[in-house]
Amino acid sequence: MGFLDSFGQLASSIIAVVLLLVLAVVSFFITIFIVDAGAALAGLDPGSDFVTLSAAVLTAGAIVGGASPLSAIATADTAGTTAR
Repeated sequence: MGFLDSFGQLASSIIAVVLLLVLAVVSFFITIFIVDAGAALAGLDPGSDFVTLSAAVLTAGAIVGGASPLSAIATADTAGTTAR
């Protein structure tokens, strides 16, 4: 059964990676729309390369910030306390 368990873990890891990549691409397109709409509201007309660059930087920052070890520390502090 060890082989089947490891195969199941491998399959679930592959599914998780594909899902995270799809969500990253979707969030990138949403960020492009937000940056473009924000620039239009400010009366600016940036080129598409600058909109893409700023959306990429914002999306990468959000992904890295979501995977930060500080979020794990914050949940670890609250997990150790119990209501008495």
